[in-house]
Amino acid sequence: MTLHDRVAIVTGASRGIGKAIAIAIAQEGAHVVVAARTFRELPVISGSIETTAEEIRSCGGSALAFKTDVTRETSVAGMVEKTLAEWGRIDILVNNAATNFPARFHEMPQKHWDRILEVNLRGTVLCTRAVLPAMMRQQQGHIINISSVVTQKLHHQPFTGIAYDVTKAAINRLTLGLAEELKQYAIAVNALMPDNTESEGWAFLNPEADRSGWDPPAIWGSYAALVAALDPASFTGHLLLKQDLEALR
Repeated sequence: MTLHDRVAIVTGASRGIGKAIAIAIAQEGAHVVVAARTFRELPVISGSIETTAEEIRSCGGSALAFKTDVTRETSVAGMVEKTLAEWGRIDILVNNAATNFPARFHEMPQKHWDRILEVNLRGTVLCTRAVLPAMMRQQQGHIINISSVVTQKLHHQPFTGIAYDVTKAAINRLTLGLAEELKQYAIAVNALMPDNTESEGWAFLNPEADRSGWDPPAIWGSYAALVAALDPASFTGHLLLKQDLEALR
């Protein structure tokens, strides 16, 4: 198993791409902290951190569910402290937690705009800051940010909304800048850029969309596990589309 005894934190892991990544990394032998706000199943949308963690454990993997609000420094600090108390190190952070309220700019309430930036961008920043001391002590680590293919499109795609697109473009710049700054510590920073992917969240937000041709989340789980197994001293600073990831296999 390529990630045997590594320790990973995956945010937004109660469902969708985050859940698939947590499962895939666990299958490769890592201990996984399954982090998100949804601790128990909700009536309106399926998935919880306990469900994901139990699925990992039922297949012989190692998982710890930890309720985390990535927008709150104290909550993120508690997640990191619990991880270090449990396993003594942090090798992988997957910044997947995100939210969206798709709407045209002039129709979106300011509170929705602020919340999208708070979860998608501030959450990524807070979680990254929190794991860096441990990774710097280890002189090794992987930070994998979940961006989006929308950042590569020349024309606006109203399906996702401007606020969501802005956060993903910012995450790309954060990825490239951090990769350069953290090279000296052998901490790799890369971003995956999924295209339309079937998930409970997108189905909830877009119940009328035709999702028949969308990617299954498991594809992105396998890609994240692949990147996490590469040498962090040499593979860093990449914004990875599906075709780039297929070329790495």
